[in-house]
Amino acid sequence: VQLQASGGGLVQAGGSLRLSCAASGRMSLMGWFRQAPGREREFVAAIRWNEGNPYYASSVKGRFTLSKNIGDNSVYLQMNSLQAEDTAVYYCAARDGGRNRVILSQLRIQGEYDYWGQGTLVTVSS
Repeated sequence: VQLQASGGGLVQAGGSLRLSCAASGRMSLMGWFRQAPGREREFVAAIRWNEGNPYYASSVKGRFTLSKNIGDNSVYLQMNSLQAEDTAVYYCAARDGGRNRVILSQLRIQGEYDYWGQGTLVTVSS
C-alpha cells in the first residue's frame, strides 16, 4: 500500500492551501499529522472511511477541513487562515481497511496507523 501526498508549498499568513493524499488501496481510516522543526509529530485531523464526520486537533478546528473521496481512496485537507505556527511537514497516514474500527481517543495515536506518506512541506510566512 502506498500513500501519495501533495499540495504543500509557501503561503503568506492568512492564506490557504489544500493537501491531497491518495491511497493505493481501501483504508478504514485516513488522517494527517504534522511535524514542525524541533517538535514532535502531532495529530491534525482524521476521518473514518465508513463514517462521515472528521475529527480535528483543537489548534486547527474551524480553520482546516478534511474531506474524503471514497471512489478514489483519497482525502483532502483544506487549510484556511494559515498561521506561522502551521509551518510543518505534513504527513498523510492511513489504517488498513481490514483492521477493526478505532474509537475516538485512538484517532490521535500514531501507532494506530499502518501506512505513512512521504510528507509534504507547508511553510507559512508571517
